[in-house]
Amino acid sequence: MYQLKINGKFDYTLNKNGDGVTLNDEQITADIKQLSPSAWHIIDQLRSYNAEVIAFDKASKTAQIRVNNNIYNISAKDQFDLLLEKMGLTGLSGSKISELKAPMPGMVLKVFVTEGMAIQKGDSLFILEAMKMENIIKSPVNTEIRSIKIKPGDKVEKGQILLQFT
Repeated sequence: MYQLKINGKFDYTLNKNGDGVTLNDEQITADIKQLSPSAWHIIDQLRSYNAEVIAFDKASKTAQIRVNNNIYNISAKDQFDLLLEKMGLTGLSGSKISELKAPMPGMVLKVFVTEGMAIQKGDSLFILEAMKMENIIKSPVNTEIRSIKIKPGDKVEKGQILLQFT
């Protein structure tokens, strides 16, 4: 599943399944022929389209495509991007953060870090049990632990500050 935003204005939901592709829950029945690695010819509802990928950035999940000489800017979010956004962990890779807040209510089962410890992006910080599921919360950035506000057995609320970074 992908959430697409076209030219920063129009939102679409694209789903790919075994039977094909749906756009906003409608099955796509277009005839699509790939002409080159970056160009396609599409016939949909008796209309013809020539589509070409002009630019594509896999890391930021953005593309610029030309369809019949009109240029469209597309940004995509997959289910993982949407989950991170829901948890409040978006756009952290290039930024400096000073604290980590609880993404959901739950109970702290185990803390893997200590104050003063240097951590790397992706390192496990602690385990948070929520709705009978154990969630390993990982570091969103390279930093150092300034203070730990939790211990095993603590119940936390969504948005509560759990760790502070230098």
